[in-house]
Amino acid sequence: MTRLTILLPLCAFAILLGDGCNSSPGRPRPDSELLPPDQIMEFNILYAQNCAGCHGAGGKGGAAIALHDPVFLAIADDSAIRNATSNGVRGTAMPAFAQSAGGMLTAQQIDALVSGIRSWAASGDLRNANPPPYAAKTPGNAQHGAEVYQTFCSSCHGPNGTGSSKASSIVDRSYLALVSDQYLRTEVIAGRPELGAPDWRANVPGRPMSNQEVTDVVAWLASRRSASPGQPYPDSKNAKYQEHRDVN
Repeated sequence: MTRLTILLPLCAFAILLGDGCNSSPGRPRPDSELLPPDQIMEFNILYAQNCAGCHGAGGKGGAAIALHDPVFLAIADDSAIRNATSNGVRGTAMPAFAQSAGGMLTAQQIDALVSGIRSWAASGDLRNANPPPYAAKTPGNAQHGAEVYQTFCSSCHGPNGTGSSKASSIVDRSYLALVSDQYLRTEVIAGRPELGAPDWRANVPGRPMSNQEVTDVVAWLASRRSASPGQPYPDSKNAKYQEHRDVN
């Protein structure tokens, strides 16, 4: 038998063996390999993994405001969304996601999130309405804000902001400790449509809130924050006990 005669069957066997290994059960397909976390650029995946837990599936709102909302997208430009996503909001539940600020996402992934969120905007949704600007341009007047609150907010949140059968408290110490002034402003302007809370146009029919009224009511809400949120506030009995301990 010639050498060639021997090699041909061996080659054929090797080819069959290789094909069998490639198609063997459990062998991953080339298109099934997982990307490293920092190479994921698909918006839907990034949003689901990083944003949906607070802002809801599809940006429809959850523990935090809806991002897939025409009013929010009309007032919050790319820079505002990128800054909040990248750096978070100090002192609130909004964390920083950018690696440059201690998060897990690359600059390219942040850009993909911003672009995806902005893609939800649709022209004409506000019907030529002119919402107040995203950020306050002047200082707020808390005293006037108390009057603004009574006009626009008390019918749902109660005369003192502590809530009613229609809506919850918005002066709760824990709540105010977890939200920034900008968050309060955004919420007053955009409302919480997923919770039935109206935007700046519909608190009083035919009487939209002005920019200064929004600024002032936010100043009033901010003035209700506690200097030491989350700390116990002892009643008179506990206060006497603490005083006794201090003396002894």
